[in-house]
Amino acid sequence: MLDNVKNIFLTENKLHSKDIFNILDTILFKKFNFGDIYFQFKEIEFFLLENKIIKQSGFYQDSGFGIRVIHHNMTGFSYSTNINLKNLLKILKMSFFIIPEKIYKNYQKINKKIPFVSYYCADNPLKSIDFLKKIYLLHKIDKFSRKQDHRIIDVIINLTSEFEKFLIGSTDSSHLLGDIRPLVHLSITIIVESNGKREKGSYGGGSRSTIEYFLEKNKKGEIRSLYWAKKAIHLAVLGLSSKISPVGTFPVVLGSGWPGILLHEAVGHGLESDFIRKKTSVYTKKINKKIASSLCTVIDNGTLKNSRGSINIDDEGTPSQKTILISKGILKNFLYDKYNAFLMNSESTGNGRRESYAFLPLPRMTNTYLTSGFSTKTEMIESIDFGIYASNFNGGQVDITSGNFVFFASEAYLIQKGKICYSIKGAMFSGIGSKTMKLISMVGSDLRMDSGIGTCGKEGQQIPVCVGQPTIKIEQITVG
Repeated sequence: MLDNVKNIFLTENKLHSKDIFNILDTILFKKFNFGDIYFQFKEIEFFLLENKIIKQSGFYQDSGFGIRVIHHNMTGFSYSTNINLKNLLKILKMSFFIIPEKIYKNYQKINKKIPFVSYYCADNPLKSIDFLKKIYLLHKIDKFSRKQDHRIIDVIINLTSEFEKFLIGSTDSSHLLGDIRPLVHLSITIIVESNGKREKGSYGGGSRSTIEYFLEKNKKGEIRSLYWAKKAIHLAVLGLSSKISPVGTFPVVLGSGWPGILLHEAVGHGLESDFIRKKTSVYTKKINKKIASSLCTVIDNGTLKNSRGSINIDDEGTPSQKTILISKGILKNFLYDKYNAFLMNSESTGNGRRESYAFLPLPRMTNTYLTSGFSTKTEMIESIDFGIYASNFNGGQVDITSGNFVFFASEAYLIQKGKICYSIKGAMFSGIGSKTMKLISMVGSDLRMDSGIGTCGKEGQQIPVCVGQPTIKIEQITVG
């Protein structure tokens, strides 16, 4: 794999590994703490079907490199789309000019070669099946969906394939490192109409694999893409009969899988080390302190097979790993990239991620989830006299400094006297992440990761992530 990556960035641009290491040695000679070079090649193909026709399709390809130099808490960074030795040296000088030379104290040099472990294939999803077969897939989903319910007035389908290669050289390593990352995503939106009332429902997913993933059968024996279409139809039709959500403070049961987005937003971001170092996170100075219910163990794990958020190595060359953030309610660790780990006298957890060569790496999540407990969904619902069961979310946001969060339920039901009564809409959940985590009173045994739809935004950068959780009960949460 590394030879393949070296070929596209070095051989095809008349470069040699020695050229990269000479540049890295120059960074050390200039007495900077650390420096790295990040080469990236990426191609994206997309299709949009609407009103039974392919309305849009496109292909995008990009390549380039970025050079970063670091001294203490100062960073010099420049990038270019033109890969050749002359331009590498020019961009290097531009990075030098951004910060002054200071006392030299470099990162620890890693001389031994790090074993490479792969958690997904290296196949190009843009070439995995014929172009016309991709078009056929979209029309097949469209026709299948329209047959399911006469109230369907439109089907909108987005299919995206990405293929990325990157190569990294850094002053703390004696070896070049690289990876190949495939990524596919399918989104299905169904619009229904009845008695002049319109509703829509969306569902989908993705994986670090090829287009064939959508043609495979899931654990229920159904073709994955057609099963997702039925889920989208269910959500759309549900909206036609849903009643307005009650407001107030109630106990809430959150379903397994995608509702873990609450965990991602309300807790995960606050545990990223840049916010901790800057003391802008509500979890600053709370290491080894209780920040959640003793039923809660939270893990970030970039090594899940084929998962949307998985990475073999991060965008700084650190191997992906499993990091326990919260153990039985006690805060144990943060998510580190090299830069923040260096400033905080810690070690990278393999969470240095970047959208492209044109951005600096930041500490970011991969696959973040709450581990299983021992309760059942039935037990949780039966324990509630009046509350809400929310099995799906549209998304949400959080204020890192205060921990305040807001989430919008796309599928929710009213619970009365231990039973689910009817579907509701318009439910908006809000609260403070650190307080809400302490109010988790029951955790299910049905841990499930989301279907592969997550995209996380931070400082203008969008990266693929995955979230998960078992069904959980929160004793009280504000519903607006």
